[in-house]
Amino acid sequence: MKHILTSVAGLALMAGAAHAEPPVLTVYTYDSFVSDWGPGPAIEAAFEAECACDLQFVGAGDGAALLARVQLEGDNTDADVVLGIDTNLTAAARETGLFAPHGVTADLDLPIEWSDAEFLPYDWGYFAFVSTEGVEAPASLTELAVSDLKIVIQDPRSSTPGLGLVHWVQTAHPDDSQAIWEALADNVVTVTSGWSEAYGLFLEGEADAVLSYTTSPAYHLIAEEDSGKVAWAFDEGHYMQVEVAGKIAQTDQSELADQFMAFMVSEAFQSVIPTTNWMYPAVTPADGLPDGFETLVQPATALLLSPEDAAATRADAIEEWRAALSQ
Repeated sequence: MKHILTSVAGLALMAGAAHAEPPVLTVYTYDSFVSDWGPGPAIEAAFEAECACDLQFVGAGDGAALLARVQLEGDNTDADVVLGIDTNLTAAARETGLFAPHGVTADLDLPIEWSDAEFLPYDWGYFAFVSTEGVEAPASLTELAVSDLKIVIQDPRSSTPGLGLVHWVQTAHPDDSQAIWEALADNVVTVTSGWSEAYGLFLEGEADAVLSYTTSPAYHLIAEEDSGKVAWAFDEGHYMQVEVAGKIAQTDQSELADQFMAFMVSEAFQSVIPTTNWMYPAVTPADGLPDGFETLVQPATALLLSPEDAAATRADAIEEWRAALSQ
């Protein structure tokens, strides 16, 4: 009987081993990153091929909403890594005390110097209004504000592009940003909570232009062979966005999180970015940027607040936006 019981126990252990689940790495990010057409599916497959783990992306709205969720969850967050906030939010993210040093050293191809120990960039770009070829393009935010052109923008309280726009107006027109917003108010058809909804409304013909990126026309050109979408080049310059990820300090998957952070600046991750997230990669792939990127608008002036300055001025910038659009 003892022999039989031992055999049964052994079989049970073997069955348990055969069905052992791989460790799960949970990455909070924004919705478009995990969409079927976003970078999420390809990055998940590439990382799982080398990590012996289950990488699970969790969409949490747009970038600012993503940070709000992490702030709300605090130490109880299920996230091991947060991917998709930008430098306008890193000061607020750092204040939560939830993030650990990333420990990654990489040769980044950014137009700015980077020395943040907790947040690691994975892509960057310039905000721009994207329209259809043939629509008379304004040459500045000022010209847009006095025109009859209709635009769709995003809410700066939930969306990183929306927050980027209020900082764009603020940095390009530091002495009359409130007046710019008051003049822009009647151009705004609607304000969406995130980028995906806004871009969808533009494609459905609800507005002449949408707040997006100088790189957005590359999607239409490369994926759809449609050269009819253009980004308006503005004389004041264009506000820059650098998107980053950070490791949660209290994660119970610390080694996997470290492995993912290092993977983020690898060729496998970075080569996916230009034609899925339609941004500039933080590390240029070995084959360079895809054909078509050379046609994109190159701003003469790049605007960007430091994380500290963005944090210090965010409330006033959002209040100017809110006051103008609520009238």
